[in-house]
Amino acid sequence: MNIAEIFTSIQGESTFCGFPCTFIRVAGCNLRCSYCDTPYAFEGGEELKVGEILGKVRNAGIPLVEITGGEPLLQEECYMLITHLLGEGYTVLLETNGSLSLKKVDRRVVKITDIKCPGSGMSAHMDFSNIEWLNKKDEVKFVVSNRGDFDWAGDIIDRYGLLEKCTVLMSPELSKLEPREIAGWIMEGKRQLRLQLQLHKIIWPELNRGV
Repeated sequence: MNIAEIFTSIQGESTFCGFPCTFIRVAGCNLRCSYCDTPYAFEGGEELKVGEILGKVRNAGIPLVEITGGEPLLQEECYMLITHLLGEGYTVLLETNGSLSLKKVDRRVVKITDIKCPGSGMSAHMDFSNIEWLNKKDEVKFVVSNRGDFDWAGDIIDRYGLLEKCTVLMSPELSKLEPREIAGWIMEGKRQLRLQLQLHKIIWPELNRGV
């Protein structure tokens, strides 16, 4: 697999926020979101065999593992990696950009699926059939740049009944939106949406990649 980095840090997002986590960041992405904070994962990376990746995860000694990117599902070997990690007893999170099918992803994985709002410039690339493959332990994330994005996300949430299917995360694009603004909108709407801030960026604001 082509891997951008493997590192251990505090999980900064999702309902697993705050736990130690080993991150496997896969290189390569098919989208170019306007706010992307990991452009270094677009290209390059190091070729590692699945066995080598597993060895690094074992050495880290952390039971929680996230496979992220880039976009992990661009690499067919990702499915094999997931199978091996689950077989060794790890809790596996898969963060994926919402443009590629989740049909083949093991249902035991916690799928954290982006649905790109218009502010990302990538909303036209979403595969909404992925909602069929979500279950109660899975999570959908909306990164919100403005009130228009927030309202667009609300329409998607209602149209597909997302709150009945999974946890819904609302994350502000901090260069354009103050957390207090989106917090107010969430409270006004009275939906059970979870405000998500990137904890790792609060702890280590000086870093621009894995720690």
